[in-house]
Amino acid sequence: MGMERATDRLFLAVVPPADIADVTRRLRIELKLLGRPLATEHFHVTALHVGDGVGLPHEAIHMGTHIGAQVTLSPFRVRFDQVMSFSNGALVLCSGDGVAGLELLHERLAEITAKVGLKRRMSAYTPHITLLRDNQVVPKHPIEPIEWTVREFVLVHSLLGRTIHRHLVRFPLIER
Repeated sequence: MGMERATDRLFLAVVPPADIADVTRRLRIELKLLGRPLATEHFHVTALHVGDGVGLPHEAIHMGTHIGAQVTLSPFRVRFDQVMSFSNGALVLCSGDGVAGLELLHERLAEITAKVGLKRRMSAYTPHITLLRDNQVVPKHPIEPIEWTVREFVLVHSLLGRTIHRHLVRFPLIER
């Protein structure tokens, strides 16, 4: 019996300001890339991958909501000051040291996930924002920093291969 291909993904993410679309268009022109920018509503920084599956079981939404609701963190600043290509052709914004708050959010979410016994993929966490996909490889280089204050994160339902993201639950970060 073969494994069915996943159709749905659930993840917790930080959503950048909408003007990230302008930055993307500008970088695409500057770098002479042909790839189409992601839709504005798809820009995000994954904080934690909750799971993939066929359909979206109610239990998965419950688990993602349960994990997100347990985070206690104050709002924080992020700064993306570099652009580069990943090996999969994704052009991404990344940062040398402006993502400590995102790393802390990821760490907290991972700790909560471990406590509730949810198994997850273990891999190095590299906070980034995918802007577009292109065949041209762009070496890592500095750009004018893009900064904002993160005041919430969201539980996102992605319909794989159909370029649809639905924000299911918002989790505000509260000044402590």
